[in-house]
Amino acid sequence: MAFLRQYVAPLLVVLVFLVALVAVSARIFLPSDMAAPAPIEEVNPTSDKAQAPDSNSVAGLPPALSALIKGLPDDLAPSEKL
Repeated sequence: MAFLRQYVAPLLVVLVFLVALVAVSARIFLPSDMAAPAPIEEVNPTSDKAQAPDSNSVAGLPPALSALIKGLPDDLAPSEKL
């Protein structure tokens, strides 16, 4: 157990650090348009306002699953909640 704690665990920490360092440093070699952060809004918006999502649908999920995301409606009686 001491071998794992003294040799293997620090080696894994250093390897994870090096992989993260290489991934972050690789942005230097990308073309300038790819190294920039992703845009927040569309470059050529088609309309002035974005479309509001349908309040009845949640990410295209079936209605049976929407209760898991939105919660139960307040107008249900306590016996129907079970």
